[in-house]
Amino acid sequence: MQVKINGKSEDIPDGTVLDLLNSKKIEPQMVAVEVNDTVLDRDHLGTTTLKEGDQIELLFYMGGGR
Repeated sequence: MQVKINGKSEDIPDGTVLDLLNSKKIEPQMVAVEVNDTVLDRDHLGTTTLKEGDQIELLFYMGGGR
């Protein structure tokens, strides 16, 4: 299925947001996920099914600063 992840088209297998994160080896606690302009609560990552054409933004937490 074709989706956009951070603005780039990607072909991914059917599944949930959590499946996508696992396939990319991304720790769920290290990223905020937005699907079609809606920020998902972490409790919904495993129950939110992705669909053809979805737009996904992965926002990574980074430490640093002064």
